[in-house]
Amino acid sequence: MELVKAVCGVVLVLGLWRGCPDLLGAQVTVFAAASLTESLREIASEYSRTAPDRIVFSFGGSSMLARQIEEGAPADIFFSADDAQMDRLQTKGSIDSSTRTNLLGNSLVIITASVDGAPVHRPEDLASPSVHRVALGDPRAVPIGVYAREFLARKGLWAAVSPKVVSTESVRAALAAVESGNADASIVYKTDVLISNRVKTAYAVPDADSPAIHYPAAVVKSAKNESAARAFLQYLASPDADKVFARHGFIAMHPVP
Repeated sequence: MELVKAVCGVVLVLGLWRGCPDLLGAQVTVFAAASLTESLREIASEYSRTAPDRIVFSFGGSSMLARQIEEGAPADIFFSADDAQMDRLQTKGSIDSSTRTNLLGNSLVIITASVDGAPVHRPEDLASPSVHRVALGDPRAVPIGVYAREFLARKGLWAAVSPKVVSTESVRAALAAVESGNADASIVYKTDVLISNRVKTAYAVPDADSPAIHYPAAVVKSAKNESAARAFLQYLASPDADKVFARHGFIAMHPVP
C-alpha cells in the first residue's frame, strides 16, 4: 500500500495522473442555495475527515442554479431553497427523482438595519411612507422572493409593497442591500440574520402566516460522480449534519433512507 501511495504521489507531481481513485477520492460538485453557504462549508469540512471525496460548491439563487443545470453545467447534487426549482428540473428529467428528499425547513423574518433602521415593527409597516425600498429576491423566481410575495399577499400587502421592491438575484444579495443602506428593509430567512450584525429582526413571521419552506436535494442525472454524490447526500441527512444545520438555524427534516 505504501508503494502505491508513493507511485501515485510521483504521478501527481508529474501531472500524469490517470488512476489511484481510492487515494484521492472523487470531486462532488454541489449547486446549493445561497442561504446554505456557511452550514454546507462546515459540513463539508467535517465530511472530509472521514471520506476521501472532495466537496466543492457553487452557491447562488436556486432559480439561477437550476437554469445552469438545465444548460449543462457540471453539477452532481442540486440543493434548492424551494420545491419549485427542484420540480422544474425533475419535470425535465435533470435529476434522479429516486434520490430527491426534503432535508431542511426555514422561517421568514423582516429585517432592517441594526443601527438607525427603518421604523418597521409589523408587516403593515412595509407599506408605510417611511419605507421607500424593500429588497427581495426576484419575486418571480428566486425562492425567498416567491415566499415573501406569498406571505405579503396573504396579509393583503403585496399591492402596496410591490412598487417599492428592489429585486435581487439571491437572498444574500437582499441581505447585503439592507446592510449597505441601499434598501430600508427586506424579507429573508431566519438563518440569514444569524450571519450579520448589521441587520436585526424587526418581525419574525409566524409559521401560520408563512408558506411552507422546504429545502430539497437530489443527485443530478448527469452527475459525473454519482456514487460519491449519493454518499454525500446521505451524509447531509445524518445526525452529524443535522447538528450543524441546527446551529445555523435550520430545521432538520426526515433523513434519506
